[in-house]
Amino acid sequence: MNFGLTAEQEMVVNTARGFVEKELYPLEPEVERTGHVSKELGREIQRKVKALGFYAPNIPEKYGGGGLDNVTFALLERELGRTSWALHVWWGRPSNILCACSEEQKPRYLAPTVSGEKIDALAISEPDAGSDVRGMKCYARKAGDDWIINGTKHFISHADVADFVILFASTGEERESPSPLAGEGRGRGSKKRITCFLVDRGTPGFEVRPGYQSVSYRGYNNSILSFDDCRIPASQILGGEGQGFEMANTWLRSTRLSVAATSVGKARRAFDLALNHAARRRQFGSPIGKFQGVSFQLADMVTEIDAAEYLTLAAAWRLDQGLHADREIAQAKLYASEMAARVTDRAIQIFGGMGLMNELPLERMWRDARVDRIWDGTSEIQRHIIARDLLRPLGA
Repeated sequence: MNFGLTAEQEMVVNTARGFVEKELYPLEPEVERTGHVSKELGREIQRKVKALGFYAPNIPEKYGGGGLDNVTFALLERELGRTSWALHVWWGRPSNILCACSEEQKPRYLAPTVSGEKIDALAISEPDAGSDVRGMKCYARKAGDDWIINGTKHFISHADVADFVILFASTGEERESPSPLAGEGRGRGSKKRITCFLVDRGTPGFEVRPGYQSVSYRGYNNSILSFDDCRIPASQILGGEGQGFEMANTWLRSTRLSVAATSVGKARRAFDLALNHAARRRQFGSPIGKFQGVSFQLADMVTEIDAAEYLTLAAAWRLDQGLHADREIAQAKLYASEMAARVTDRAIQIFGGMGLMNELPLERMWRDARVDRIWDGTSEIQRHIIARDLLRPLGA
């Protein structure tokens, strides 16, 4: 196994880290103060990323994207994780399920999203359906050549600035075939048939409202989406009627790996701050890093960070080899997200009271780390995926 980076990967890492430190770190205090990133500022970040040639790095080259392999993309996500999601989201990583667009849909949705002209948002979660995707109540019924959508979605990130949403809705029932990704555990029987739709902002019957105030990722706003007899043509089905559940799982694979990678980046920045502080801060005549109460914490922190990084890159490597990686992705997401919570908490402890002041980014990173254990599949769902993968070969 070769743990070294290629010249291309070194370039990606150095470019992304330099951009984050130079362009995004200075914006953090204002975003935290206002809880807002204007669309104008976001577009300016987009423009600078495009000038680097790194926009849409997760989309294959044949569709106009950067076409990074999974390991290189994980390294990029790690560097972007050093700053707030409210800022690094503008780097532009479109939902990869847009690659399923038909030839007629590509110029309207895929191409302009890959180029940055349009912004997408993905809508799955509902007030009564989070981890249980099949429990969604938002539904669409056939009406001639159209579909009429009714229901509500919430916790929809970036929908406040999106030009269209990738909406998942129930379109009937079918026989159940549980998926390890969504975390279902019900027995066989009828289950909701899920279909994916492309719904443009401004479509009659579709409303985007401000969502909830969150302690995590201020400025990366969530929205509530309402559909009231929203009529769209059948040509705006993405991937075929009834294919939405598997398409959601495809998206979850990549986004869970991204959460793992960004958690590593966040933790690494917190650790670097704590390490430098421990080397400079003196108490009782010595740097506090020489006291076991601090030095042992630093040792544990870096060990956990390295372990999370290796889990993440190993899962990405399996994807690049075309190997089954559901369990490995779940392990990476579970461990990295929980590790980031521990590392940011220890970093604050090393700084003492100053760690909780907003003059430092630590208290923000501590708050931001909390949601990573919940979105894109809770820690409990990840454990379920891991355990089921272990038991399946034994017939359990």
